[in-house]
Amino acid sequence: MVMNEKLTKSPRLNKLLYQMGIYNYYDVINHLPRRYENFNYTREKGLEDKERVVLLGKVISIPRLNKAKRVDVTTFDFMTVNKTFFRVVAFNRPYLAKNINLEDNFTLVGIYNRKRNEIDFLNMYKGEIPENERIKPIYSLPADYENHLFSSLVKKSLKEVEGHVSSLVPYEFINKYRLTYKSQALKWAHFPENLEQVRQALRHLKYEEALMFSLKNQIIREDNKSLAKIRKEPIDLSLCEPWLKTLPYRLTDDQQKAAEEIIEDMNQSGLMYRLLQGDVGTGKTLVCFAALYANYVRGDQGALMAPTDALARQHYENALKVFAGTKLRIELLIGSTPMSKKKEIYTYLEDGTIDIIIGTHALFTKAAIYSSLGLAIIDEQHRFGVNQRLMLASKGEHADLLMMSATPIPRSLALSLYGDLDISTLTTFPSKKRDVTTKVVNSDDKEIFEQVDKSLSEGHQIYVVAPLIDYREDERYSVEKLFARFALRYKEKVGLLHGKQKADEKNLALEKFYSGETPILVSTPVIEVGIDVKKANLMIIYDASNFGLASLHQLRGRIGRDGSKATCLLTLDNEQDEEAKERLNVLVKSEDGFVIAEEDMKMRGPGELAGFKQSGMPHFSFLNAVNDYKIFVCARDDAKQIMKNRKKEEYQYILKRAKREVNISPILKG
Repeated sequence: MVMNEKLTKSPRLNKLLYQMGIYNYYDVINHLPRRYENFNYTREKGLEDKERVVLLGKVISIPRLNKAKRVDVTTFDFMTVNKTFFRVVAFNRPYLAKNINLEDNFTLVGIYNRKRNEIDFLNMYKGEIPENERIKPIYSLPADYENHLFSSLVKKSLKEVEGHVSSLVPYEFINKYRLTYKSQALKWAHFPENLEQVRQALRHLKYEEALMFSLKNQIIREDNKSLAKIRKEPIDLSLCEPWLKTLPYRLTDDQQKAAEEIIEDMNQSGLMYRLLQGDVGTGKTLVCFAALYANYVRGDQGALMAPTDALARQHYENALKVFAGTKLRIELLIGSTPMSKKKEIYTYLEDGTIDIIIGTHALFTKAAIYSSLGLAIIDEQHRFGVNQRLMLASKGEHADLLMMSATPIPRSLALSLYGDLDISTLTTFPSKKRDVTTKVVNSDDKEIFEQVDKSLSEGHQIYVVAPLIDYREDERYSVEKLFARFALRYKEKVGLLHGKQKADEKNLALEKFYSGETPILVSTPVIEVGIDVKKANLMIIYDASNFGLASLHQLRGRIGRDGSKATCLLTLDNEQDEEAKERLNVLVKSEDGFVIAEEDMKMRGPGELAGFKQSGMPHFSFLNAVNDYKIFVCARDDAKQIMKNRKKEEYQYILKRAKREVNISPILKG
């Protein structure tokens, strides 16, 4: 293996590459662009409001810098080569005042403001962009690693590995689907001359990823079915009745059915491998607690793993309430748990004192040794890799595995994603359905602040959500700017939460929001999972068209949890975008997550080249679980064919690779 210090001459860049998990030329070329920017020049007549524009021309006035408390604003005049004039406004770009030469031509990229005939600055490049370089790949990189430097490394790496790139896809399927060869696909993916080359490149790379994913699924299912649990007495359901009677509410028919399916699986000689899915608020947590209690009745330990500290804490606090009248010993184990407490927990896990352990990734570290783990439950399972899920299950002698997801997935898609995985579904709500009104509004609509004022006056709390905008330069709706906008009006009532904050900063922001000290929380979509504030009855999601419908529905599930009337405002500024309107109106008309998921699948065409990842699905490098549904179907069928004819010589390469990746997890070693 060529180590990463040989990839560049810069120690700083080498360190960044190492942190990204890039050690050799193959790692470099497999780090594909996360999106593509189109730098074909825009026609200048008939520009639409909020349209992204690419213009060639000169800066014809000295940039003027105006400093404000939180925002620096630079303005200058720009004249295109066709003699069209625009005023340009740039936020937090003080360097522009020093770096612009009035004699040079520049390519200006921005967002057109029709009302003011202004351009909101995104970026600017010196000179005209050559025609064959106008589709520019944008990579996911650390802030200190510039895109053009990585692009140069990719070019070097492609030369170094030339003639040594092989596809995992058997030739039979390359010919069947008329895929370009992988070496060509990688070149087109990194340095396309047009969007058709990107499309053809991604056809191969997406199919290869889908085929490997499907094949690993088949191998895991087959191996799981071959494993047998230690023979145990069936769970005595009569012993669960006293606990069920202590609950303040009865299980719904859906919850009852799901609990019965799970316990029936737990009583089988083979391992349980089941997904429990249901809309936000349908009561998945109570079903999982019922499974944990049944597991306790049979004398085993149970583990519940969540993707975030906040969600783990929430489950722990709920478990303490639900099991208050029992003898169960319940503990919380997360990254921030003090080391002295961790050691105590590890001791009690190993000697069997702890009945239920709730936590994050810490549950499957080497130090965590279980006395008799019988049931492993993974909440928000799509946020964990297959190997992470199986590593937790492997902590027991072939422990049962239950995965939960609050993102409804159409059954046809679920079967493609999860192969032969058994699925339990919750569709009804334990109490009356939430009363949430959803509206699509302009980001400048006065109703936004009217609704905020109304919620505050009634003692409620508010979420303000900044979008997942892939354009790094586009800060129109960054979380910092929205925080500044709301803090200017509501001062100390506003909190800030995003993924780049330190753990203690996040915890403080959440604590203040939970307590009501800061009743407005401006956040990225990290609130999608694990935040349960009963008094929150208003959510404003900016640039809502940049989210998948499933993600928007998940976010909306955070409000109206106390049964009071709630409002979700989705902002859409481009009134001409009929497709975005149609998609968002699905949320206006329906609160049924399964209906929304089905509609999203119908409406999204194949291959959204620069699209956002659909929330709530397994993580993929190239695939979109909704848009690329047909690829999944083909790959699933082809994977079954490979497994059926596994002795065929041309299938050996991909089979060995799939088995090697799966066998990282000790559960498959029997």
